Amino acid sequence: MKKGQIIEGIVQWVDFPNKGIVETEEGICVVKNALPGQRVQCAVNKVRKGRAEGRLLKVLETSSLECGSPCPHFGSCGGCTFLSLPYEEQLKIKEEQVKKLLDSVLDRQGPWQFEGIKESPVCFGYRNKMEFSFGDEEKDGPLALGMHRRGSFYDIVTVDECQIVDEDYRRILSCVLDYFKGEGLPFYHKLRHTGYLRHLLVRKGVRTGEILVVLVTSSQMEVSDAPWVKRLLELELEGNIAGILHTFNDSLADVVQSDRTEILYGRDYFYEELLGLRFRISPFSFFQTNSLGAEVLYETARSYIGDTKDKVIFDLYSGTGTIAQMLAPVA
Repeated sequence: MKKGQIIEGIVQWVDFPNKGIVETEEGICVVKNALPGQRVQCAVNKVRKGRAEGRLLKVLETSSLECGSPCPHFGSCGGCTFLSLPYEEQLKIKEEQVKKLLDSVLDRQGPWQFEGIKESPVCFGYRNKMEFSFGDEEKDGPLALGMHRRGSFYDIVTVDECQIVDEDYRRILSCVLDYFKGEGLPFYHKLRHTGYLRHLLVRKGVRTGEILVVLVTSSQMEVSDAPWVKRLLELELEGNIAGILHTFNDSLADVVQSDRTEILYGRDYFYEELLGLRFRISPFSFFQTNSLGAEVLYETARSYIGDTKDKVIFDLYSGTGTIAQMLAPVA
């Protein structure tokens, strides 16, 4: 294979992280965002040690495994790769990926047992955190708020019908976008480093229903926050807004971070509950994004501890301390 060459082939399997493997007579090509069984057309970007990396141009034939996606943004939005596959097939792909990663290191450590993968209690509306970006769907197009277009660093797809979050996220996104569209305020251009609107961070406790909304902008303009805050507070939501914040970020990097944060309403944290424990979560602190899935993980980890009477457990790699807190009652 040569750089710039256009190839076609069937995706044999998906490697970590989400890289489809296409085998041709000329060798192997790795292409992102392709699913097992799809016949794809891709352009070779580079070749290294006989293995090519390509960019997906077109799906010529869908996979027999695909059953259609419940999300209208699937395919254009870069947020989800496997959503057109039944959940059972998604689990198989992820199980193969995890086992392959573990095989590469654990076979040197002696015999070990792989117990498989555990499914999430819910497949849709499960996320407790989303970072949306402001931008446009095409150059000089209308303001958009959502996720990056698949394969694009610049284009943004408005995901007002996203299915991995619940209805409150969608209502908040639409409310904020409609307001700033009406005001005609510019988004922050990543190349020119000018503009105002950067990101919208929304976090929600699945168990508590508490919602934290954070608008992230540059400090290049002085804009009143009161009108959009008022609109948010007037929304009919299933949960309740615990806090609305305005974070200023003048970093050149396209990341969500805080140079300075102002509390516009309520407080700068929300609560979530896992396995009977209550956690206080700030805007930028790490917390498992699938609360119900996290409970499955932590219950599994706790079941492995065994007899802990009169023993001390050391948490040697602690983030917010969730795992240590789960184990604290039994040691």
